Amino acid sequence: MNNPLTVKINDHLTYIGVNDRYTHLFEGMWPLPDGISYNSYLLDGKDQVCLLDCVKIPSVDEFLENIYSVLGDRDIDYVVVNHMEPDHTSSLPVLVERFPNIKIIGNKKTKDFLDHFYDLTENILVVKDGEEVAIGNTSLTFYTTPMVHWPESMVAFEKSTGTLFSQDAFGGYGTLDGAIFDDEINFDFYKDETIRYYTNIVGKYSGQVVRALDKLKDLDIKTICPDHGIVWRKNPGIIVDLYAKLAKQETENGVLVVYGSMYGHTEKMAEMIARSMAEEGISNIRIRNISEYPLSNLIAESWRYRGILLGCPTYNVGLFPPMANFVATLTKQKMKNHTLGYFSSYSWGGGAEKEFAAFAEKCGWDLLETTPNVQGSPKKEDIEECMKLGREMAAALKEAYPDQYK
Repeated sequence: MNNPLTVKINDHLTYIGVNDRYTHLFEGMWPLPDGISYNSYLLDGKDQVCLLDCVKIPSVDEFLENIYSVLGDRDIDYVVVNHMEPDHTSSLPVLVERFPNIKIIGNKKTKDFLDHFYDLTENILVVKDGEEVAIGNTSLTFYTTPMVHWPESMVAFEKSTGTLFSQDAFGGYGTLDGAIFDDEINFDFYKDETIRYYTNIVGKYSGQVVRALDKLKDLDIKTICPDHGIVWRKNPGIIVDLYAKLAKQETENGVLVVYGSMYGHTEKMAEMIARSMAEEGISNIRIRNISEYPLSNLIAESWRYRGILLGCPTYNVGLFPPMANFVATLTKQKMKNHTLGYFSSYSWGGGAEKEFAAFAEKCGWDLLETTPNVQGSPKKEDIEECMKLGREMAAALKEAYPDQYK
């Protein structure tokens, strides 16, 4: 049966993934305005067939239709579980029911998860790091990539075609809207969502990503097949380079100003600080209202820019609650290579400034000297303090990026 939604990648590999336009929050918290894809692949080794990763259970009917349209009445010999997260495995019990002779390939940690998640304990082939498994007239070699981004995570490599099945690595948010391959799309259209995906899902494990990239660097990779997003068959180096940059936390010249404000006083401070930076020649400035701008996007932009300025009023002797949540998130993200400034306001008693100071000590970023803390509406001397903070940030950026200010 001809199914245009299954796409040939090469003579023996077919894309059989699905698009998810029904889930609004990935992992229950990250917005999906453009949806997401769950990628799955059928590898035909003539005598044997191997499925690489599955899809989320609500899409199982479409998934099975794709499988049968490619296989007909043939059986599936193996299914590789590169990553146990349910968006890739919740349809696995249905697959095992439909193909009772199928063997599940995973590592030792995968086997434990299969039992606890789905009560699957039979027909499991446990592979070790670097182990090769024959799939008919081809083979797959498995490499463990722990904490990219679960402990059992691994990738599979088909040497004969140079195809890397990379699970969540090299993926991104967004459905595949007609196009499947990198040479069929304008990557600039997808890039921001790829960066947001990395910073939201994988970012806190960047040390492990660096180690995984180093482990895979000697493979002759010609095609990358991730579990989300674009299949890279023409220029896989683009996504590898982007992930390497993100993992090394190479920040850009620019400033993210994140503020919270109940009655406009802290917002005025943010505007003044931004104006003073612009007067000093800083052109990349983003101001975000923490009460309105999604946390997911704030994380991505924090990862991107060298300068981070945080400001909010005192609320119940502490940080304004949305800012407190953001600061806690930044602490967990373990970001590096930033210059930090903070500013605060209060009505009758402070507290926010103390929690900002504690965060500054914990995160270890370069801290600017001036820390305005204003009672009520900013007065003349407060305005000068805010402008001074902006000038200090501008000076720090000029020192960090001297070639861009000649």
